[in-house]
Amino acid sequence: MLNIHTEERNLDFDTVIDRRHTKSVKYDFFVKYGLAKHGDDSNGILPLWIADMDFKTSSFVQDALIRSAEHGIFGYSETQEDYFRILQDFYCRRHNYEIESPRWVLKTPGVMFAIAMAVKAFTNVGDAVLIQQPVYMHFVDVIENNEREVVSNDLVYGEDGRYHIDFEDFEKKIVENNIKLFLLCSPHNPVCRVWTREELLRLGEICLKHHVIVVSDEIHNDFVFEGTHTVFGSLSEELADISVVVTAPTKTFNLAGVQISHTFVKNPTLRRALRRQINATGYGQVSIQGIVSAEAAYFKGDIWLDALLKYLKGNIEYTERFVHENLKGVKLVPMEATYLAWLDFNGTGLTTEQVDDLVLHKARLWLNSGTKFGKAGAGFQRLNLSCPRSTLVEALERLKVALDSIK
Repeated sequence: MLNIHTEERNLDFDTVIDRRHTKSVKYDFFVKYGLAKHGDDSNGILPLWIADMDFKTSSFVQDALIRSAEHGIFGYSETQEDYFRILQDFYCRRHNYEIESPRWVLKTPGVMFAIAMAVKAFTNVGDAVLIQQPVYMHFVDVIENNEREVVSNDLVYGEDGRYHIDFEDFEKKIVENNIKLFLLCSPHNPVCRVWTREELLRLGEICLKHHVIVVSDEIHNDFVFEGTHTVFGSLSEELADISVVVTAPTKTFNLAGVQISHTFVKNPTLRRALRRQINATGYGQVSIQGIVSAEAAYFKGDIWLDALLKYLKGNIEYTERFVHENLKGVKLVPMEATYLAWLDFNGTGLTTEQVDDLVLHKARLWLNSGTKFGKAGAGFQRLNLSCPRSTLVEALERLKVALDSIK
């Protein structure tokens, strides 16, 4: 793989980059989402909602894309053997996970596309699919939009401030609803849990017992700040046989717009069923932009990624202190993983509707209301911390002023 330069250049995470008028979903669609009127595309609102970062990606990725663009031909493209070796090496180095064969890897335009295909491949219309709310809202979308039924084994918000799994209810829901497919979020978005190996094994044993396939969304696997992420498919040979592990470089390297993800399926029967469903959509190759950016990110992105994680850790620590010292009645759920803070406003005495109003109309912040993640998210807000420190400081100060104004 040819490199234009030998040193990482994009290590400045403090500079605020203007993303307005770049076709950014995060910044340019206030009107579409009902947060502003036509002719006023910002309305003074600071967007910290959708999970992309306000940082430039690795300069190695940037240069690889520039070189591809300068070539000027964007025909049908496919990966070669070196692509797999780079992917294999990255997951072995950073996650202690051995992808034994290129046959295990299915490439799709995104994680949710892959999960939607799994829902169609492994269940029938009318079947129930198990999730654990509060959880990423599009889990519900891909289940309901494919005419399946959502069943939730709601996570338990413990006295320690962390979320835990109700294993008895998990098995009960499987038996009562004849569950064939479980969508696992690991690490969990939005509650920031890094599931322990013991927790994952216990979930897996229940799924093995009842012949349930596990689709594990591990897109946040590189953002772990406490504990160790365990790839679900690495737990045992038996669990690898019932698992579909969905990942992507897009969250890690801020590449959502290039549309590429990887799904690891060891079991050939599951892999054939999933590939058949993907083929049925008419989807063929991933884009050349997806290929070159993923290859560059996994091959040369470690220095950038390590610097990013250090910066995000600083943002998390700043948020922890600020919430504790300044936001009375608000709790920050411990951030074991992800860059998405899960803020509990239930101690403020405000209703869910009042919290939503306070955040949007008084603090002038565009966050994700907790109810988007299921009923169990009532009274919570999800705040994206992957921004320059000055942006984060402004957002938290806005929250403080808004809360102080109602007391």
